[in-house]
Amino acid sequence: MAQRLDLRPTKTLGQNFLHDANTIRRIVRTAELRPDDVVLEVGPGLGSLTLGLLPAAAAVTAVEIDPRLAALLPETVAARRPDLAGRLTVVEADALRVTELPGPAPTALVANLPYNVAVPVLLHLLELLPSLRRALVLVQAEVAERLAAPPGSSAYGVPSVKAAWYGTARRAGNVGRRVFWPEPNVDSGLVSLDRHDPPPGDRAATFAVVDAAFGMRRKGLRAALARWAGSPAAAETRLRAAGIDPSTRGEQLSVADFARLAATAP
Repeated sequence: MAQRLDLRPTKTLGQNFLHDANTIRRIVRTAELRPDDVVLEVGPGLGSLTLGLLPAAAAVTAVEIDPRLAALLPETVAARRPDLAGRLTVVEADALRVTELPGPAPTALVANLPYNVAVPVLLHLLELLPSLRRALVLVQAEVAERLAAPPGSSAYGVPSVKAAWYGTARRAGNVGRRVFWPEPNVDSGLVSLDRHDPPPGDRAATFAVVDAAFGMRRKGLRAALARWAGSPAAAETRLRAAGIDPSTRGEQLSVADFARLAATAP
């Protein structure tokens, strides 16, 4: 199929295609899809995971940035699973810039995300699509660790807090390099996220505090949030108003703590 398209996978598009049937079955099983689920897949590539998802869900909407692969996917499904071809919708688009999707609202995100934009894509889709109740994404192992890290751990940071705004993330297994073509030079991991209501507060304001807090990770929050608050003294006032010790570092705060801090009066 790649030869037919004269396809040379590029790092720019994060193209590392899954080809191992056992890994695909494992991903579909771990996703715990219901027969009425509408699955959103990002970066379907040559369609291996798509073919695994179609029997397990009511419909699959696949978002593919590469026009050659977007055009090929319906042909592949029609040839290999003609009985399920009607369940597939292909959207040729950059997932980071998608603002709406055709058809019924997706209820689950299951994807081998392009590693260079995995976190931004995940956060964008969770914000765009409140209908998503669950996500299972395959990402670089280091990113998987960060997304699922709890407060106080060494891997806890911006991705951890922002993912926690939308749901509870956890590691769902490791994936070796040999199941991809071409083989990446890093290991991979699965992360599942179960959606819950966000904490009270404003998302944009909370994320601004998170970015500021981890922009100077080694410093206490009084210093790290000085620019955000206007001065170290103003940062201390707002921290104390939120019930947070000004000497605390950002990695000690939960997403609820950040939301409470963002809601304090300037």
